[in-house]
Amino acid sequence: MIQTLFGSTEEEPKKKGFFDRMKQAVTRTRENLSERIDEVVSFSAEIDRNTLDDLEATLIGADLGTKTTEQLLGRLREKADRKQIADVAELKRLLKTEVLNVLTRANIPPVIPEEDDPEVILMVGVNGTGKTTSIGKLSHFLRGQGKSVLLCAADTFRAAAIEQLEVWGDRTGTEVIKTKPGGDPAAVLFDALEAAKARHVDYIIVDTAGRLHTKSSLMTELEKMRRTAQRFITGAPHETLLVVDATTGQNGLQQAKLFTESAGVTGIILTKLDGTAKGGIVVAIANELGVPVRYVGVGEKAGDLLPFDPQAFVDSLFD
Repeated sequence: MIQTLFGSTEEEPKKKGFFDRMKQAVTRTRENLSERIDEVVSFSAEIDRNTLDDLEATLIGADLGTKTTEQLLGRLREKADRKQIADVAELKRLLKTEVLNVLTRANIPPVIPEEDDPEVILMVGVNGTGKTTSIGKLSHFLRGQGKSVLLCAADTFRAAAIEQLEVWGDRTGTEVIKTKPGGDPAAVLFDALEAAKARHVDYIIVDTAGRLHTKSSLMTELEKMRRTAQRFITGAPHETLLVVDATTGQNGLQQAKLFTESAGVTGIILTKLDGTAKGGIVVAIANELGVPVRYVGVGEKAGDLLPFDPQAFVDSLFD
């Protein structure tokens, strides 16, 4: 099972370190959101429906999306009508609670593999989102938790994809199972699954061809890989993680919708969270897709992938 830092025996130092890094990652989003909320409220004698109407553009601008923004504000409008929002601090507290509720509802745990079976993670996404880099970072994180990891270079479609994965394998000390460019992805996956079971590896992370939902041949190939994994290991793949670039905003959300429908996505890795003022995309994904964000990328280094925690995220965003 994919673990979080909060399961560690060194709980307090790691919690603090995680919170500090998350807070730094959402700095641009937090400053933009907090300043705009303060500005909107400063023009109102009281916090009423008109105030919340003015707040709508701020939330949409943070990439929560129109649908999610309307749902959040709908619940706050009911409280405003009953004069239950006394000041800006109370408004932020209530908004924080509503956002946390959305993230918690979507925070479905991954499937746990049977005893002695490796956890199989398929990585999917379009080219350019940071898929291969995220695989390397995830391997680094899991190995840091004392887990054994095997990488499978099943993106045989794109030139240099295998070499890029090998670079990350070297950086993280993780073996890569590969074939020649243009080879059968399902065949190399079979070899990797066989090796993982024989060596009692904890995790196998599978790089797949960057694809669009409209590429029927690649989607068919992905389904073939899923069947191969299922035949070899019960319940596999246990996770199908979609890599989404946070800076693409609502385009990334639309991309996630299409992949969730066609590729059986069970979780999101959101890259470049530190490079955007629109971190509200996390909330939109959770609310509109019901799919949890598993990890967030907060930099370029191997250690710059954080396991996502809803409470830490909302605390970082509003505190």
